[in-house]
Amino acid sequence: MTSPVLDGLGTPPIRRLSPARIIALGSALAGLFAAFLITTTAPASAAEVLVSQGKPATASSTEVAGAYQPGEAVDGNNGTRWASAFSATQWWQVDLGASTAVSRIAINWEGAYAKAFTIQFSTNGTSYTQAYATTTGTGGQQSIAVSGNARYVRINLTERALAIYGYSFWEFQVFSGGGTPPTTPPPTTPPPTTPPPTGGARLLSYSKPAQSSSWQNDVNCNPCSPDKAFDNDPASRWATSSTTGWVDPGWISVDLGATAQISQVVLQWDPAFGRAYQIQVSADNANWTPIFSTTTGDGLKDVINATGTGRYVRLYGTARGSAYGYSLWEFSIYGTGGAPVNPPAKPADPTFPATRLVFEDNFNDAAGTKPSTAKWTYDPGVPQNGEIQYYTPNSENAQTDGGGNLVIEARRQDYQGRQYTSARMNTGGKFSAQYGRFEARIKVPKGNGLWPAFWMMGEDFLSGRPWPYNGEIDIMEVLGRNTGEMYTTLHAPAYNGGGGYGQKNAAGVDLSLDFHLYAAEWDSKGIRFFLDGRQVFDAKKDTVESTRGPWIFDHKFYLILNLAVGGDFPGPIDATTPFPSRMLVDYVRVYQ
Repeated sequence: MTSPVLDGLGTPPIRRLSPARIIALGSALAGLFAAFLITTTAPASAAEVLVSQGKPATASSTEVAGAYQPGEAVDGNNGTRWASAFSATQWWQVDLGASTAVSRIAINWEGAYAKAFTIQFSTNGTSYTQAYATTTGTGGQQSIAVSGNARYVRINLTERALAIYGYSFWEFQVFSGGGTPPTTPPPTTPPPTTPPPTGGARLLSYSKPAQSSSWQNDVNCNPCSPDKAFDNDPASRWATSSTTGWVDPGWISVDLGATAQISQVVLQWDPAFGRAYQIQVSADNANWTPIFSTTTGDGLKDVINATGTGRYVRLYGTARGSAYGYSLWEFSIYGTGGAPVNPPAKPADPTFPATRLVFEDNFNDAAGTKPSTAKWTYDPGVPQNGEIQYYTPNSENAQTDGGGNLVIEARRQDYQGRQYTSARMNTGGKFSAQYGRFEARIKVPKGNGLWPAFWMMGEDFLSGRPWPYNGEIDIMEVLGRNTGEMYTTLHAPAYNGGGGYGQKNAAGVDLSLDFHLYAAEWDSKGIRFFLDGRQVFDAKKDTVESTRGPWIFDHKFYLILNLAVGGDFPGPIDATTPFPSRMLVDYVRVYQ
């Protein structure tokens, strides 16, 4: 997300990771989430050679003196990175030492990625030719086919994904020779959102006994046992052990309970993916027959149409696509036979426009009335992200105005050791829903450092699942310093904080001058975001799975309203920031 809005929600406490924290604490996060980091050091073929590692690198700038140096992007360590100063025009370059035939560039972006950039080649360091250009970069892991001779390889960066920060990547790798791995699954394995149950095929692997060569169980992945790949929960995963399992071969298998006829296998990889692997079947869990193999796996989502017969199915990896082990969010097997268990049924998709009202609050009470505790929980406490307000208990900073509006008020006020107060409220434990239209009519405040938001959190957060594994849906965030824009974003384990999936949207008007309708229409295919009836962003499930990682939003979420003050993303308040500042909410409604 270009702007995360994860606030603590009372009990249990959580952290919200802002873009600045993602950028400033990148190395620390890399260590904490090592199993999530991506590298592409595995060659596409035996003939392809990595030629940039350890070579001299230079750049237009660095974010911090003495840190995030250019050479940290060619050191082979995905826990270190280069980061630029916070401006739009930057460059980074590596000297290969001699003119080399270059065939591929692999970039592992940090959250501060480039939307627009070019790659240039030079043999003398003076004159350059363009080898690649894009204005639609999406970050993450990029594998770019190029052709030409170069001693110097330069990336010129011209448009930022995070407009108030710079650019950053963990690794920039230059390859010579060999074939180029595809960036999407081959045409024989198209990526449907849900594999079609053709010929009576059904999910055979759900909740079945699993084994693996090893599995991780530590502070970074607790537990990442093999059964997690077959639980139909895309926010849990299997990973090989960080102490014994980051080796080849690595494998995971499942017992389907009886002989089955396999027709399709779907793999949702963690960044620790298989470059070379087989899908194998067995009748006895000892003698294995391959029904599919590849040496050019590129991670993310693989949909494999392969046929075979057996009781046991195994993924057998022989070459890792990262410096880590193997890891899968989901390993789904479809076919006939076996002894399948039905996963929990999902609700039917709404038909839009949805008209059945399932929740509303019109705030039509007398002036000074606090929000109804039958619908809302007041959410007191100290927030995260460098925010400076204290969220007061008992809705001291939220009440109706007698004119049909809820007023959430940020005040300059000494309270619990802080000098500013505000309010946050949520429907957790009182109302949650899966799918539908979620909308609120809101007038946002203007002023440096103000941060109003209307968003949702996965209901399982309240039962102990930590962020971002529970999921977060940000329907509206507006920064008081620029009320002509709004942000819409999704957060999940594979894309969160500054790297969340979403975008900044031009409003076309000053959102602080009047009420505006912010809405999301959500079903099993994705989430579409609207401003005053105009669609501003479409998060398609199949696109997210094929480009960013697992879609974890097919479960219940609850609603949140808040007004934050200061912090890493909106920036500081100043002498021009008005206090009190008010976020007015005309109504909140949910339709199914």
